[in-house]
Amino acid sequence: MYRFLLTPRWWGINVFVLLAIPFCVFMGTWQLSRFEGRVQDHRAATEQAASDRHEAARPLATQLPVDKSTSGRRVSASGRYGKQLLVPGRELDGKHGFYVLTLLRTDSGKALPVVRGWLPGTADAAKAPAPPAGEVTVTGALQASESPGDNGVSAQSGLPAGQTAAISSASLVNLVPYRLYDAWVTLDKADAGMKAVPATAPDDTGLDLKAFQNLGYTGEWFVFAGFVVFMWFRLLRREVEYQRDAALGLVPEEEPRVEVSSG
Repeated sequence: MYRFLLTPRWWGINVFVLLAIPFCVFMGTWQLSRFEGRVQDHRAATEQAASDRHEAARPLATQLPVDKSTSGRRVSASGRYGKQLLVPGRELDGKHGFYVLTLLRTDSGKALPVVRGWLPGTADAAKAPAPPAGEVTVTGALQASESPGDNGVSAQSGLPAGQTAAISSASLVNLVPYRLYDAWVTLDKADAGMKAVPATAPDDTGLDLKAFQNLGYTGEWFVFAGFVVFMWFRLLRREVEYQRDAALGLVPEEEPRVEVSSG
């Protein structure tokens, strides 16, 4: 009864099933490993952020370039404050406001963007306190340059003079006359009545939408594998029933075709 499994049609079906199931299982396992990796990164970033708050600040130069292992680390840098900019559209504690960003000109010849604090309301240069004069040493959490769309960073363009949407060397290079570090620092303690801006986790280390997409894709691939098995058994059952009915003579014979000749 099962000789039909050796026909070319069923050879093709069987080969497809034998290839599809391992592929679906492999892809589901891979997506699951991506999710587990993001969970591990999130756990490591959380533990690092907790330990960084209690560690002594390290020289800025020793923590560059910024990566997952150095993002959030406490660093120190010395220099003189220069040009000041505002970063509008930033929330803190559920309130709308803006960052006060000041460029710290260091002895290296480069300027370090420093977020001195956050203020509520609409970005207004008159509200932002002037930076301290003279030589200063700043201490805060090291952060990687932002990209529009990440962590609520606005992609807005055409901002008024003295404002920037993202804190990144690419965005600031045309706004300030200094060479820039590809990093920025948010102060441990904000200046002049402003609120300190907490450090953010490095990219791809949080349990964000991407992480749960990986988990969703995991389920989809395993469902596909189960669907392939289900359809194979369903086709097999239909074929067995057809062969049984044919053996009992219950399958109607096809009527012979009648050819009509012209002329």
